[in-house]
Amino acid sequence: MSQSVAKSYDAVVIGSGPNGLAAAVTMARAGRSVLVIEAAPTIGGGTRSLELTLPGFVHDVCSAVHPLGIGSPVFRAWHLQEHGLEWIQPPTPLAHPLDDGSAAMLQRSVAETSQGLGCDARAYQHFMEPLIADFDKIVADMLGPPRIPRHPLVDLRFAWWALRSARCLAQSLFASEPARVLFAGLAAHSFLPMERPPSAAIGIVLAAAGHAVGWPVPRGGSQRIADALASYLRSLGGQIVTGWRVESLGELPGAKTILCDVSPRELLRIAGPKLGGRYRRALSRFRYGPAAFKIDWALGGPIPWTAPGCRQAGTVHVGGTFAEIAHAERAIWRGQPPERPFVLVAQPGIFDSSRAPPGKQTAWAYAHVPHRSTFDMTERIESQIERFAPGFRDLILARSVLSPALLERHNSNLVGGSITGGIPDLYQTLARPALRLNPYRTPIKGVYLCSASTPPGAGVHGLCGYFAASTAISSDQARRSN
Repeated sequence: MSQSVAKSYDAVVIGSGPNGLAAAVTMARAGRSVLVIEAAPTIGGGTRSLELTLPGFVHDVCSAVHPLGIGSPVFRAWHLQEHGLEWIQPPTPLAHPLDDGSAAMLQRSVAETSQGLGCDARAYQHFMEPLIADFDKIVADMLGPPRIPRHPLVDLRFAWWALRSARCLAQSLFASEPARVLFAGLAAHSFLPMERPPSAAIGIVLAAAGHAVGWPVPRGGSQRIADALASYLRSLGGQIVTGWRVESLGELPGAKTILCDVSPRELLRIAGPKLGGRYRRALSRFRYGPAAFKIDWALGGPIPWTAPGCRQAGTVHVGGTFAEIAHAERAIWRGQPPERPFVLVAQPGIFDSSRAPPGKQTAWAYAHVPHRSTFDMTERIESQIERFAPGFRDLILARSVLSPALLERHNSNLVGGSITGGIPDLYQTLARPALRLNPYRTPIKGVYLCSASTPPGAGVHGLCGYFAASTAISSDQARRSN
């Protein structure tokens, strides 16, 4: 670390992921002096972009497609486009290829999506249209800490479906494989088995977001999200230093408020016995869940999908049938790398020419694997893509492989390769990271947790940081009034 820092600030933020930067911006907007400390040489956390394969090929190290980013109420309120963030909307948010050469498609239009689902057209439309109409209300009430709902009827309707398992919802609503498999792929983002509640919840949110706001990619890579937040923070007087790995809270400059965009494990490391026995035990029991095995490719051209619709989709879910996806997701919970994994593929280079040299492409993919898995999934992932895009392997110029261990090395918040900040099951939805009235406060006065291990959890939306900082500001104002 070569940057100079002052002796004291109103707030110090540990970690420059989207939640850490959102927390810093929230504090700075309230007139507080803010310092952000980042261990890595560059900012961004889960929104870093690097040349992982060949010169001129820009790859997203972690997240790539951002329905919750463009849908985030705080990102929208902060007008990040004025700080260089430009969203690109692929013509089709999502495609799911099938073995007969067709694909189930999530289009921006509910009606157009329904038309492609055959006998399930009416069921999908009747299910989805009320969710789209209430999308902003659902986001306002569901994506945040537990609290009295502002739209109780909307929330009850959402919860009626969201608290089910993905299998239960798909089988109760849909009769055909295309509709069921489209929802299975969406629900699989939860890393939960299809049979376990509330695996339906993330599928509903992602489907609704695809219609309401799209599944966009940032022009130039996900790094642009972090860069825009950092630009806004600096315009408010905030400071960022990189290359500083915090070993203990005692080494920080003086601050009334410390906001930690770190995992529960990291908070235990840097805060130690100051946290108190009960809270420490809760953090030590926090469950991180299955991991991701990620590959980035430099390609000689676009992926040659058999289904034409996949060629216009920003995201492609590769997993075959509902039964195959369910089998693969169950396997990882038994500690077994799946033979035919569910693979999430992003192809941003089709829509963003800044990602690769002329005539070339980039692609990004990951499969779900057991926590801390050391099994090399490269062959299985590429075989799944080749299954629906014959000739894919012939286009590979270079690849970058990130195992769970390497993902954690890039970002210490990805414990064991888990990219969800912790298992989003029913218990850890309510007790994230511990069962407390306010999930952001720690037992240490003025110290708050603001990572994806707090509500509302995973996703590039900044809301964990925003809510933690808002809690800190409210507490500070209460102290001043007393």
